[in-house]
Amino acid sequence: MSLDKNIIATLRQRGYRITPQREMVIETIAHSETHLSAEEIFAEIEKRTKASNLATVYRTLDLLWREGFARRNDLSEGKTVYVAHSHGPHIHLICRRCDEVIEADLDALAALKDELSIKYDFDADLEHLSIFGCCANCTDPSVN
Repeated sequence: MSLDKNIIATLRQRGYRITPQREMVIETIAHSETHLSAEEIFAEIEKRTKASNLATVYRTLDLLWREGFARRNDLSEGKTVYVAHSHGPHIHLICRRCDEVIEADLDALAALKDELSIKYDFDADLEHLSIFGCCANCTDPSVN
């Protein structure tokens, strides 16, 4: 069973009503290879039908997040993006100049996680962490 059909079936089993608009939000996020904002999801749905609205997209994304089917991540300047939960854990490297978002493996933070555990006796949840900096395209070599 495809991811979107699995999500829909599970939500129905949990007692949620699946409207055609909710189904389109679920399909869009389940088939996306990237993180999408509510506005981007709404724009994708609008290409297929005008029978939806942005409030429905936000409510559906909140439902998917609460029920564990989507991850929510706050990026720069208040932008929130969503990705289906099947998209593995990773970190975001966000350029402060051009807003490029680079996905990096959690392996890059393994040493930090270990140090936090040893030094502070703290089990850090680093999944879906955002780190701000400057990407290679925006780095000015004359500054270094």
